[in-house]
Amino acid sequence: MELEQNNYLIAAAVCCVLAALAHAGCILFGADWYRFFGAGEAMAQMAEKKLWYPTVVTAGITAVLLIWAAYALAGAGVLSGLPLTRTALILISAVFLLRGLAFVWLMPKFPENSLTFWWVSSSICLVIGSLFAIGTVQRWQVLSSSA
Repeated sequence: MELEQNNYLIAAAVCCVLAALAHAGCILFGADWYRFFGAGEAMAQMAEKKLWYPTVVTAGITAVLLIWAAYALAGAGVLSGLPLTRTALILISAVFLLRGLAFVWLMPKFPENSLTFWWVSSSICLVIGSLFAIGTVQRWQVLSSSA
């Protein structure tokens, strides 16, 4: 059975790749990018000092975003062979949606991040989480109706 293309999950994958590129840009271009994206002065200063922490944290986020993009493409029928695709898509949707909604509780834990960072990043997370959630539900409906 050939799967119908799922544009919501493809859009989610594109968003994840773009977010991963922005994070990779912080690693490559340093403190100014951390400041521009509102990651906080502490991260920017650590990047200026060439400390390992910003690079490792940002590389980890980049890797996760790329893995999540691959799962979105697997759910969309573009890639195949990823294990537990449905479960992963549900969890990814939940993480993005929770991150988007929970910023009020996260803000005090990261006081260096700007208010702009929290509003923009939380909005982006809500959009990407919605794309994942809608695409996942749509994929299940397609699979259920063809069974």
